[in-house]
Amino acid sequence: MQDSFLSLPSDLRLMTLTHGGPQGRWRNEAMRSHSSARLVLITRGQGRITVAGLTNGYGPNNLIYIPPHTMYGIEVGQTVFGQVLAFDAPPFWPAHAFHLRLRDVERQKEVVAHYEAIERELRPTGDPRAAACHFGLLSIFVERQLAAQDATNLDTRRSSAAAKLVERYTAMIARQYGSNRGVVDYAAALGVTTTHLTRCCQKTCGRSALSLLNDRIHYEACIMLKETATPVQQIAADLGFQSPAYFTRRFQEKAGKTPTEFRRVEKQR
Repeated sequence: MQDSFLSLPSDLRLMTLTHGGPQGRWRNEAMRSHSSARLVLITRGQGRITVAGLTNGYGPNNLIYIPPHTMYGIEVGQTVFGQVLAFDAPPFWPAHAFHLRLRDVERQKEVVAHYEAIERELRPTGDPRAAACHFGLLSIFVERQLAAQDATNLDTRRSSAAAKLVERYTAMIARQYGSNRGVVDYAAALGVTTTHLTRCCQKTCGRSALSLLNDRIHYEACIMLKETATPVQQIAADLGFQSPAYFTRRFQEKAGKTPTEFRRVEKQR
């Protein structure tokens, strides 16, 4: 039997993707990464998504795979609706991100049916074993779409030297964002100048190397403030800031609130 990425995940969660309002933009748009994979199905609306430092437009009937430890951020407008499957990627799933634009109506209906079946079985009245089996069917669907994709579905920019460099850079950020390393340090580790690294980032996603790094750190700060009771001073230290005061100033510049104010508002949501 040939290897396939039909393999049941040890963890499977389904979340909705909707507009979070001005105060909730960080939940979708800030660069983040996870130890588990994400498979995003967009069913309504359009916007832009940045995965591993490469920005693309998305629209309805788009299926986007984000491997574990891959940095990404999604612009989510008021009309956007999608579903995000989070799972521990089976060993035969692709190692790199992909973006499928499903143009055939039957394929569009098929992928929606798979998501609906998984959602139904993940409810309290459902059966996680059935959800895992439906995920297996979704895996086969994805495998077939990747095998059958035509030239119009291929993103040739991903193979460019600039995109490969930025992908390596974002992969380093995803694992080392709290190390107090600056862009100069990352560029040196990649064997390029900071000017070249920033030029490549601007080319692939329209953002500077420093912006990508700061955005990843900011997202982690937001998560720690929202989901933990860790003191602000400790969060600052954990994220590599030299002092709590500097962390507070930088956070307020980006969030419009001090860390303490942000935590209070988010805890009330």
